[in-house]
Amino acid sequence: MRRPAVVGAVVCLAGALGLVACAPSQGTDGSGGSTSPGAGAKQVTITMMITSNRAADTKLQQDTVRPWEDRTGNTVEVVAASDIGRQLSQGFSSGAPPDLFFTDAKVFPSYAKAGDLVPYGDQLEMKSDFYDHLVDTFTYGGKFYCAPKDFSTLALVINTDLWERAGLSHEHWPQSWTDLETVARKLTSGTVKGLVIDGTHDGVGPFMKQAGGWIVNADQTKMTADTPGNLAGLTEVQRLLASGTTSYPTGVGAASGAEALGQGKAAMAIEGPSAKSVFRNSYPNLRWQAAELPAGPAARGTLMFTQCYGVAAASKHQAAAIDLVKYLSTEEPALTLAKGLGVMPAIKSAAAAYKGAYPSDAAFIAGVSYAQGPVTVAGMEPVLADFDTQLQTLPQGDPQAILTRLQTRGEAVLK
Repeated sequence: MRRPAVVGAVVCLAGALGLVACAPSQGTDGSGGSTSPGAGAKQVTITMMITSNRAADTKLQQDTVRPWEDRTGNTVEVVAASDIGRQLSQGFSSGAPPDLFFTDAKVFPSYAKAGDLVPYGDQLEMKSDFYDHLVDTFTYGGKFYCAPKDFSTLALVINTDLWERAGLSHEHWPQSWTDLETVARKLTSGTVKGLVIDGTHDGVGPFMKQAGGWIVNADQTKMTADTPGNLAGLTEVQRLLASGTTSYPTGVGAASGAEALGQGKAAMAIEGPSAKSVFRNSYPNLRWQAAELPAGPAARGTLMFTQCYGVAAASKHQAAAIDLVKYLSTEEPALTLAKGLGVMPAIKSAAAAYKGAYPSDAAFIAGVSYAQGPVTVAGMEPVLADFDTQLQTLPQGDPQAILTRLQTRGEAVLK
């Protein structure tokens, strides 16, 4: 009989993070969890920590793992983390982390470097089904650590009503920076901005990429922040902001570009497919469409965001956790989670079914072929956070000084 799989808060049996069935151990699955539980294996309870504060997302995860529970006799207790970074850090330091947990690409290298993760990725028979970009993202020290959970890219999301009201059609979707400036100007009226972009490297990053730049080189061994391409990208964003046609979300009193679109404060926003969840839950009457981001002087460019399923090195139930990951990395559960969470499945075999279900997501999917993955260098998080802080000064600031600071601080980490 399965135990209830709802855990509404993280409660520690020992007083720290304390998750059921997560006592400190080096793993009891022989080779560190390299094999799946076989017939007659002892039934276990594994704890799975997810990043969500929405009850609907927790229920979605519970419903998705239920067939695996029924097949194996194991139980999955889903923990909805309010601050997964802090809670995982507490779990790792106390020796009692969750068995399985969502891990963002930006933080996974720090966990891998510290020895907190099991590098199980090369054990997965579906490894070749993951997009190559995603496998590369979760490879550290030559080892494919963890299965990509899903991913998203950025596109130009358009408020269709405002677009049509300005006399624009599909033929006016911007193909260049000049086009973008032109339509943003035409769409700006009164309190409505033509374009809203996030005021972080996740928002301005596409412009850097479109101008031929990026923060690090391809193998992430060298900082490439202080380069002409990046300067051109930041200068273009500064030009847009100074023109009055473009704003960060806070400039229009919104928490995000998706919210600005829903509230009619923006005609366009650079957003990911998760914007669909915002529209569905808060602005169901919004008419919208997505176009690929325009090309810059170098090429088209967008960013890719992803998480993986991390398995704790201190877990007693590594084999069961990895077996669950294998199940979640097949088409039906991968599609279910992607559709429910507003992301795209990480396996290529699910692409056709996803495109059929969401034809409006064509622009997001098209970006896969030229998307830039996140910086995944251990210790780089504070540097990127400082870069985001500096970008808040971009409207009146000095793009060159911002990039020089990023270059210097990043080099210190790489050394």
